[in-house]
Amino acid sequence: MSALTPVSEKEDVVVTVANPVARAARERRHAVPGWWAVPGVALALALIYVPTALGSFYAFTDWKGIGGWHWVGISNFKAVFDDKELLGSLKNTVILALGFLVLTNVLGLLLALALNRNLKTRYLLRTLVFMPVVLAPIAVSYVWSFIFAFNGPLNQALGSVGLDSWQKDWLADPTWAKVCVLVVMVWQNTGFVMVIYLAGLAGVPIELEEAGALDGAGRWGRFWHIVLPTIRPATGIATTLMLIQGLRVFDQIMALTGGGPAGATQTLATEIYQQTIVFGKYGFGAALALLLSVMILVLSGVQQLATRERNKTGA
Repeated sequence: MSALTPVSEKEDVVVTVANPVARAARERRHAVPGWWAVPGVALALALIYVPTALGSFYAFTDWKGIGGWHWVGISNFKAVFDDKELLGSLKNTVILALGFLVLTNVLGLLLALALNRNLKTRYLLRTLVFMPVVLAPIAVSYVWSFIFAFNGPLNQALGSVGLDSWQKDWLADPTWAKVCVLVVMVWQNTGFVMVIYLAGLAGVPIELEEAGALDGAGRWGRFWHIVLPTIRPATGIATTLMLIQGLRVFDQIMALTGGGPAGATQTLATEIYQQTIVFGKYGFGAALALLLSVMILVLSGVQQLATRERNKTGA
């Protein structure tokens, strides 16, 4: 202990070390009681985990929503992988999720880098970019369905500049319908990803960038070797959230295409709705819901593991 240490501090240290009983009493005084978490845990069990467990159970039955049921084992899951339409829905789910994941993160990061500068209007621009996030997805999708309509503003704009050959019924084309759904999803959620990356960029030390510039590193070199490794935690959060959001997309598809045309935009989430609500196959719908939940858990776990390994390597 330094000779410059105040006497009162020395006495506190001596009392703490020499009297473990006093230290334990002080820790008990500052301890947080565990009973305060009981209401929250009970509510989570009642509203999340118990219904999930019941849904998982019914996934192995032929329950129709009312009346009795029979145990069918894994027959529901076999039917999923034997049905070409359901396999197409699974494929559409993966395509939309991956496209959504990549586009939102790339655009969100680019916007964050652009609006992280000392622009006079940066706060206004951040607000404008983030504004679609707070809007209801179903309302946004209905507005975009009007834009994509054959007589909508998009085709009118194309016709006004002489691109009449480009005009089409965008939501009735199997290929372009997927693109339209993806555009709406990315447009509404890019602002949320931008905010996550802005928070990460706030933690990048300016001194490191200045040192890199003095060492002759260009903008790309500073970004790749200084900025990107520093914002890896933000990258992990953004990619995980967007992956989950992309896998369970529902509102945009129901408002824009309803799963059409000819099932081109049908996903597991919309199949769950149709099998349970429309066809009354609650057991089969529960099997699809369980399959989607497992996909989300596995892919999110893999992504988190990959991000953690990159962080360890970078450290």
